[in-house]
Amino acid sequence: MTTNLSISLEFFPPKTPEGFEKLRVVRQALYPLRPQFCSVTFGAGGSTQAGTFGTVNEILAEGVDAASHFSCVGATKATVREQLAELRSNGVKRLVALRGDLPSGYGAGGEFHYASDLVEFIRAETGDTFHLEVASYPEVHPQAKSPEADMQAFVTKVKAGADSSITQYFYNAAAYFHFMEECAKHNITIPVIPGIMPITSSTQLMRFSDACGAEIPRWIRLRLNAFGDDTSSIKAFGLDVVSSLCEELIKGGAPSIHFYTMNQSVATLAICKNLGLQGS
Repeated sequence: MTTNLSISLEFFPPKTPEGFEKLRVVRQALYPLRPQFCSVTFGAGGSTQAGTFGTVNEILAEGVDAASHFSCVGATKATVREQLAELRSNGVKRLVALRGDLPSGYGAGGEFHYASDLVEFIRAETGDTFHLEVASYPEVHPQAKSPEADMQAFVTKVKAGADSSITQYFYNAAAYFHFMEECAKHNITIPVIPGIMPITSSTQLMRFSDACGAEIPRWIRLRLNAFGDDTSSIKAFGLDVVSSLCEELIKGGAPSIHFYTMNQSVATLAICKNLGLQGS
């Protein structure tokens, strides 16, 4: 298939100089896809803030729009105000506003309890300076008390001022379409962009999914297990599965696709080639 659909890309700040250099090479390989923006994650409790902001600045300097993840766990209004001023002065116009993960052994402290509190504060402080993305969970947030409570939390974030949303990754298109039906029932009209995780490693996928509550359909688990250590078969299978998932989402009206690249380029480029998303 060939489509003019826009995409966006997510990276994480590396921990070593070698990692930063490798990420620069990866970004250059992916830029021909003409991403609408590239987002950069924040560590638990904001532990990678310097690396996050630094990577965002590099991407902006490379001529590509960049979105900084911005978490509020343990934050005060004063610290958030300072960080917003820094991002604003650096020319950042997009933020992914999140509650964020608690660092190990960390209490719940801080002046913000939910991502909606952060969104509301950013809007009050900066007006429309930033395009605010928020997270959504087609398969329900793992800490939610119920699907209804999870949807209500999303409604609250939207009402607080979110411009659009990026979903947790999933491999069942029906979950996304059901979530969009629920959004329509709650009169949510902001774009909800599917988050897509390429499959390149069975063990990595299982580990991430167990940690974040993303569902791996049984048939995918069984196929991956059957491949054992055959990495080439895992990658080929993953390419087919994720390409088909993206095709279904695009045909169903998804407004864009957001790729969780894991600081790699090969899988995302291959998926986009299958979709006819060659950039220009």
